[in-house]
Amino acid sequence: MEKLFFFLYSFLSFLLYILALPFLVVFSFKTKYKDSLPARFFLWNNKPLKPHGIWFHSCSFGEAKAIKSLVDRLPQESLRMSTTTHTGFQVIEEYTQESRYLPFEPLLFGWLKPQKALVVMEAEFWYLLFALAQSRGAKTLLINARMSDRSFPRYEKIGWLYREIFKHIDEVYAQTAKDKERLESLGAQNVVVTGNIKLAHLPSISKEIKKPSSLVVCGASTHEGEEALILDAFAVFKKEHPEAVLLLVPRHPERFDKVAKMMEDFAETYQVTAQRYSQNAVLSSDIILVDVLGELVNMYAISDIVILGGAFEPIGGHNAAEAAQFGCKIISGEHYFNQKDIFDAIEGIAVVEASNLSRRLLQHGLLKPTKIKSKSDITVITESLKRVL
Repeated sequence: MEKLFFFLYSFLSFLLYILALPFLVVFSFKTKYKDSLPARFFLWNNKPLKPHGIWFHSCSFGEAKAIKSLVDRLPQESLRMSTTTHTGFQVIEEYTQESRYLPFEPLLFGWLKPQKALVVMEAEFWYLLFALAQSRGAKTLLINARMSDRSFPRYEKIGWLYREIFKHIDEVYAQTAKDKERLESLGAQNVVVTGNIKLAHLPSISKEIKKPSSLVVCGASTHEGEEALILDAFAVFKKEHPEAVLLLVPRHPERFDKVAKMMEDFAETYQVTAQRYSQNAVLSSDIILVDVLGELVNMYAISDIVILGGAFEPIGGHNAAEAAQFGCKIISGEHYFNQKDIFDAIEGIAVVEASNLSRRLLQHGLLKPTKIKSKSDITVITESLKRVL
C-alpha cells in the first residue's frame, strides 16, 4: 500500500508540474519570482547540495532566522540549507554557501543527494521531500511543529495524507503539548515538546541607532491594509503628542514603494515630514519608512510602543518576542493564531480590535512593558543531530 501511494503521489505531482509549466514560465518573469521560480521549477542555477551534511529546510525569512540557534551549535562545514522564498534565501546564504532554493517535488528525484539528516521547520509537509531523504539515508526531523486551532480542522480532513507523510518523519519536536496531541492524532511518532525555538535565540541588534528624543512608535511587520490603519491611528496620536515619531516597517520588500506612496500622501495631508530609511539612515522625520531588510530588531531597540502587524488582518501574527526582549509596550490585533504559544509566553501584550487601535494607542500610559515569561530548550534537538555527525 505504501509503495502504491508513493507511485500515485509521484505521478500526480509530476502531472501537476506539467500542467503548470505555462503559468510558471509567465510568472518567472515577474520581479518577485525571478530568482525563486526558475531555481525551484527549472533548476536554473540550482545544483544539488553537497551530500552527507545536516540539511535544514525553512520556508520564510522568520523561519530561516529562527534556526540560527541550532545552526550555531553545529559544525559550519556540515550545514546544508534550502528555502522556497527570496527573503528566506537572503538569510540562509549567511549560514553557508551550500544554500539552495528547494525544487518542486518531482524534481527532487534527480536533485536530492544523500544527507545525514533532514531538518524541516514548522509546517513544510512535502511528502516526497521526507520520503526521498529518508530512503537515501537521512534521519528526518520536523522541528517547531505546530497545529493551530484554525488550521487543525483542515489537516484532519485530509488526515490520510499526513499519516503517509509522518511515516517518513523519524522525530517530531512540537511547540506545545496541544500541538503534540494533534500531531500524534495525524500519525506523528516520537513527538517531544520543546517549546517554540523562536524563543531559544532572539535576534540581537546589528548596530546601534540613535533614538529620537521623542516618543517612538513602531508599526512592525505590517501587511496590506495595516499601514493605513496605523497611519490613521498615528494621526490621532500626533495631535496629543506632536513630537512623536512613527517607524513603519512593512513585512514584504515588494510593498516598499506602495507604502512609500501611502506615507508621502499622508505626510502631505497632515503636514508632517516623511523619509525613506534607505535614502537617509538618520531618524529625523515624523514618519520613517524602514525599507531595508534586517533592521527591524534595531528599530525595536529604540521603540517605546510597537504596533505589531500580521494580526489586524487574518494573517496569523508575527513573533512578538523580538520586541518583548527590549521591554517594548506591544499592541497587537486579534488574528495572532499562528503565534499563540509565543503570545502566551509573553506578559503584557495588549490585544485589540482594529477599530480600537487609535483609542488604545492614546492610552499608552496604561500599557505595561512586555516581558518574556518562558523560553525553550533545543538541547534535545542538537543532541539528536550530533549523533548522526
